[in-house]
Amino acid sequence: MSDIEMPLFQTDSGACGLQPVPDDRRVPSYLRDHRKRLRARFLDGGTSACAEYELLELILFRAIPRQDVKPLGRRLIEEFGDLNCVVTASTERLRQIPGVGDAVITELKLIAACAERMARARIMDRPVITGWQALLDYCHTAMSHRETEQFRVLFLDRKNVLIADEAQAEGTVDHVPVYPREVLRRALAINASALILVHNHPSGDPTPSDADIVMTRTIQTAAEALSITLHDHIIIGKSREVSFRSAGLL
Repeated sequence: MSDIEMPLFQTDSGACGLQPVPDDRRVPSYLRDHRKRLRARFLDGGTSACAEYELLELILFRAIPRQDVKPLGRRLIEEFGDLNCVVTASTERLRQIPGVGDAVITELKLIAACAERMARARIMDRPVITGWQALLDYCHTAMSHRETEQFRVLFLDRKNVLIADEAQAEGTVDHVPVYPREVLRRALAINASALILVHNHPSGDPTPSDADIVMTRTIQTAAEALSITLHDHIIIGKSREVSFRSAGLL
């Protein structure tokens, strides 16, 4: 039986001069064979059997069914640095790359969304304190690639089980507005007993600013008045994080 390529989404055209087709009968045989070999190598050996640009090829196969996507995969890796940065790059930046259209962007963002959902599933409805590394992994997956600051609050019950994870505010490249009253109002509304604050530094350096420290202490004071515990404030950088608790700031 032919190895039929059925696009999950409408395939890219325009920049690549492609039109979607229902199967791969018009795909050159050398291209079909290359794709079959690459799929087989991945299925047999997993990620260790493929270079990053080859993993990207596997993602791009569905978006661009009738063209050699190896050059585009290499170009994306060269432009953004690694597979993680490609998948999490902003739509605006991706559109600047020749050959990248809506179908490619959809495939990449689908991968990013699945990775975030999978990381989130490891921490939701579970005790956070005993799964701290999983929590940090999730925060990095969700926030380290962001080009603007985001402030999130993780709400815990009296057993320190995560009951809600909510983005409270979006900001600029170096500032995000935080309203302690709204944070505590939401905690009371969902009957949370403890909080973990999280925000990212798009610069990549997670060192707390004076404003970060002041804001954290303001929320801590307000939370204590309501018998709500502030466990930590985590700042996410590109490759590392800073915990206020570990740094002695709480």
